Amino acid sequence: MQSPDYQEPLRPQFHFTAKRGWLNDPNGLVYAKGEYHLFFQHNPFGTNWGNMTWGHAVSKDLVHWKQLPNAIEPDDRGTIYSGSAVTDPSNTSGLEADLIALYTSAGGNNDASKGKPFTQSLAFSRDNGRTWTKHPRPIIGHIEAENRDPKVDWHEPTKHWIMALYLNRDDFAIFRSRNLVDWQETQRVSFPGSNECPDFFEMNVEGSRERKWVFTGANGRYWVGSFDGMQFRPEQEPLQVEFGANNYAVQSYYGLPQGRRVQIGWMRDGHYPNMPFNQQMTFPCDLTLKKVNGLFRLHRFPVKEIESIWTKGDAPGDLLDLECSFKIGKSVTRVNVNGVTVSFDPATSILSVLGRGAYLEPEKGRLSLRMLVDRTSIEVFGNGGRVSLSMCKQPSTPSKPSVEGANEVKIATPELRSAWR
Repeated sequence: MQSPDYQEPLRPQFHFTAKRGWLNDPNGLVYAKGEYHLFFQHNPFGTNWGNMTWGHAVSKDLVHWKQLPNAIEPDDRGTIYSGSAVTDPSNTSGLEADLIALYTSAGGNNDASKGKPFTQSLAFSRDNGRTWTKHPRPIIGHIEAENRDPKVDWHEPTKHWIMALYLNRDDFAIFRSRNLVDWQETQRVSFPGSNECPDFFEMNVEGSRERKWVFTGANGRYWVGSFDGMQFRPEQEPLQVEFGANNYAVQSYYGLPQGRRVQIGWMRDGHYPNMPFNQQMTFPCDLTLKKVNGLFRLHRFPVKEIESIWTKGDAPGDLLDLECSFKIGKSVTRVNVNGVTVSFDPATSILSVLGRGAYLEPEKGRLSLRMLVDRTSIEVFGNGGRVSLSMCKQPSTPSKPSVEGANEVKIATPELRSAWR
């Protein structure tokens, strides 16, 4: 039976939302002891931004989520801004913790922290995230402006923790540490076209033994290059995989097995009037790194676990996982689904939805599209995730999907049941 708490008319049914209150950046994405942890920027007291706290939810499959009590709450250093979380199986920290969270204490953003600067803080949990203890001092003092959003990963060759930290404008810094508490800055990085919420991780290049480091900003713009534990060296110009209006503060999971990399973003600027909640996350996507026409390109595609909520309905539904492919003709192809039109113009090779577009080169004269349709959003993935467009929308009357202006059309439209059941 569906929980009565998640039946509101504007409640997304397979995208994560807080039970009550405001939500923004995903924080502390970490996999530990069979659970995917999703911490998030949260206002527990209202549907507007404010009172920043780490909310907390867990899942066994990235689809069905259970919200837990708030994890990290404001204190005399400030409210709790974005950050990351890791496991520390070798106990490098000496804290004997299951999970360690690193986050920004936003000085001056509550009465207790008036006049104090932004600093970086640490908290640890010995019960897999159910309760938390804060380290007694900041782990990194104030550097400049609103320095914030620490993202931490492990660098195996040098046996050091590494951190990417946002500083100001388009400037970031990289740090290293042996114990997660004492940090040394090793590099400043200017990343034109990006700011806030860095992510920094190593990936396999699909189909080869090559490995590369990827540095992303909040808007998903990314650099690919090499990293020696001290210095990141970009090897190509920044690229973009996400071209929608509503995917921001992207972050990926630490600790996934077999080198898997799963990304979640905040679908900012959605509208949910008269609801007890505000804002939603993107659906989790697997990231892969492929070499295409001489460039290393990220691809993002919905996690396979979505199949756990596939169902077969008798009438057009408002929750869909639509897949279609078609041969490109001379005219514009339009895919119509629940009041939204996704179009592809063969003259420009632009894939468009709700006023946003992305260049997408056909493959052997064909195009393949994947579309996740929820009540208040549509996420479109072209050619296996070569580009994506994440868009908020308002609910509309369900209708049978249709394709116009294309040849040799193949279409499959699994309906989805609510993930809140």
